[in-house]
Amino acid sequence: MRSRSKSFGGEDPCGWWRVEKSELEKLYRILCRFCMSVMSITEASRAGMSSLVASAQGNGVPLSRHGKVVAEVVSADEIAGLRRDRETLRDAALAMARFATDTDVRTRLDQAIEFFGLTRAELEAEIVADVAAGRE
Repeated sequence: MRSRSKSFGGEDPCGWWRVEKSELEKLYRILCRFCMSVMSITEASRAGMSSLVASAQGNGVPLSRHGKVVAEVVSADEIAGLRRDRETLRDAALAMARFATDTDVRTRLDQAIEFFGLTRAELEAEIVADVAAGRE
């Protein structure tokens, strides 16, 4: 096997080989911690809140307990996007439900009032009484 220095033609352009082995191992552990797809809650606690937040700004960090993902730390931008998507999907689902159940039968307001055994005059009197009593 060739030595590391020979792989660069005898030079060390990045200075990697002057770094202590323990420092490289520490860096490797840190990088692995943030590149892992799932982090245990214990690992996240050891990493600290600021490290967890920093790693969540790029990609979400799933947190597991006993091997099962129970939470995920994500950036504020991603949460905002998810909320927008949720509202858009809700509106689309409502439109689709209306379209699917539409029978093209329309009911006039007077027919609905009559169906409930009321008259326009009764409803108008009730509204006037509510406004006068401050119960708009």
